[in-house]
Amino acid sequence: MRQRTASRHEPATRVPALHRGSRSRRIVKIVASVLFAAVVLGATGFFTWAKLPMAATASSVAAVAEDTAVDVTDRPDTVVMRPADTTPRDQGLVFLAGARVDPQAYEEVLSGAVRSGVTVIIVRPVLGFGLFDWRALTDFTSEAPEISRWAVGGHSLGGVRACGYAESDPRVDGLVLFGSYCATTDLSDETDLPVLSLGGSEDGLSTPDDIERYRDQLPPDASIVQIEGSNHAQFGAYGDQAGDGTATLTDEEARVEIDRSLRSFLASVGP
Repeated sequence: MRQRTASRHEPATRVPALHRGSRSRRIVKIVASVLFAAVVLGATGFFTWAKLPMAATASSVAAVAEDTAVDVTDRPDTVVMRPADTTPRDQGLVFLAGARVDPQAYEEVLSGAVRSGVTVIIVRPVLGFGLFDWRALTDFTSEAPEISRWAVGGHSLGGVRACGYAESDPRVDGLVLFGSYCATTDLSDETDLPVLSLGGSEDGLSTPDDIERYRDQLPPDASIVQIEGSNHAQFGAYGDQAGDGTATLTDEEARVEIDRSLRSFLASVGP
């Protein structure tokens, strides 16, 4: 009797296909797990990096701490600076720190404005980046409810965010940019908005060409000042910064120039 041969359609021939499908699913799961782990590690690395700011120099923090004319309150999200020896003016400045820069790094360069009577609130942006910070301006001005007239400003990416506040909040009566420009906001029609844009001739991050390229985003009568010999990091006090140019001014010389321009501007938009 002829023996019955197995048909290629019988279940025995489908087992290898099942194994292949199971193996494919395992490979997909492994790849998905690896990709997920990479995303988690990348996000963890980014958040860790973002949370490690460029610290203020010890000498700059000490100089302000020893200045009896300036009262400083360091809070989780802000540094509040008030005049201690001068009658406060009804004028404040909300200033946003640059990317990953400790807000205390701006205390010394802004202390001259405080001594002249201006209340200054330096903002620590979310994750250290102004572009990630969508808190309302009132979240910061509420730190000084006695002040009714406010300018906004910022350094580098902090300045980019300050441009957004100047566009969206009608209470803003002045804009100050340190080594920055309005990359994402068009203020060219805001003819009633006084603007001071300070740049450094040796700035390697917000270069003079960058500032000129976005000049049309500002009102026609904006004051554009270039400090000869100054670089990007000299708008604060946090040491050298990768990618920056080499300053030919000392930090003190640069600070004097910045302070002179800032105090003159704030006086011009004051009551």
